[in-house]
Amino acid sequence: MDGLRGLLAVYVMLGHALPFTALPLWVCAPFAHGEAAVDLFFCLSGLVLIQSVERFQGEFLPFMAARARRLLPVYFLALALSTILLAAGDPLRAMPWVGHAGRDIWEAALPPFLLWHLAAHLLLIQGLIPQGALPYAYVTLLGPAWSLSTEWQFYVLIGLLAPKRLAPLAFGLLALGVFYHLIPLPPLWQFSRAFLPDAAPFFALGLASAVWLRGGGRFVFVVCLCITCCLGWLSGPEKALVPLLWALAMLAQEKPFGSVLAARPMQYLGALSYPLYLVNEPVQRGLALLLAPLAYGRAAAFTALWLPFALLAPLAAAAALHHAVELPFMRQQKKLYLTVIAPPLQQ
Repeated sequence: MDGLRGLLAVYVMLGHALPFTALPLWVCAPFAHGEAAVDLFFCLSGLVLIQSVERFQGEFLPFMAARARRLLPVYFLALALSTILLAAGDPLRAMPWVGHAGRDIWEAALPPFLLWHLAAHLLLIQGLIPQGALPYAYVTLLGPAWSLSTEWQFYVLIGLLAPKRLAPLAFGLLALGVFYHLIPLPPLWQFSRAFLPDAAPFFALGLASAVWLRGGGRFVFVVCLCITCCLGWLSGPEKALVPLLWALAMLAQEKPFGSVLAARPMQYLGALSYPLYLVNEPVQRGLALLLAPLAYGRAAAFTALWLPFALLAPLAAAAALHHAVELPFMRQQKKLYLTVIAPPLQQ
């Protein structure tokens, strides 16, 4: 699963880089499904986060504090970098060849009502704001942050429920997803994809996978898999394929091809996956601000100059954040757990 996490992060990075190049469509098209990769991240969270809840024996505040220490330091640094680069200018002005796919990834400038957008990002409540109240707040300052808002909503849910039986929670999330996708909301109260009910079936599929791996049989998994496929089909074939790809990842734990994801390079990419997911977009934007003027409007020249850096620089930035920020906070968190939190829980 760590190898899968690394593979998905690299896929998202490629999907953010290729739309700004002059590479042919057949090269770029396979990497144009970043949202599907994030849905697989949600399945993965449903599988592994329950272990974190159990480690804190269902105690809500210690669990949430641990998640905050794990995620927020890197997130706030990535948010600051992205906001500064948005204020620095729009690299697309010097990149006339970029189509709609690239313009959907990079915002042109800081949004109106900046303080409201900044507050939403700082509090990670982008997914709870209706589109009619603050349009596109989920992607205005740091695009990848929308999924963190969704994850945070899931953390609160499982942290408060502290489930001892996973199957009822999986079916409850599945029902929430069915209701949300089939019952239309008024236009002013329609939410973005960062709203938990939109991703609930994928979290449910991850929980169902935990039921399967713990010897609870495959019935819950098969039911969640089938219903998630049907819901996905309503949104497009790409969404319907996500559950099938997740089923393949589950089988990889029992089949020889799973050894590819278990290789040490993939494991290291898995360790870098969180900072890589957050910083690849702002780092690539910063590179474009520096390099696009040097290409003088020539797409091929920019591609040759920019693409190697657009792939290597985010990896280097992610490694730096992992070792300088993420690991120290994780060590402090482990020390805090062993010395302060664990003894009272054991009593």
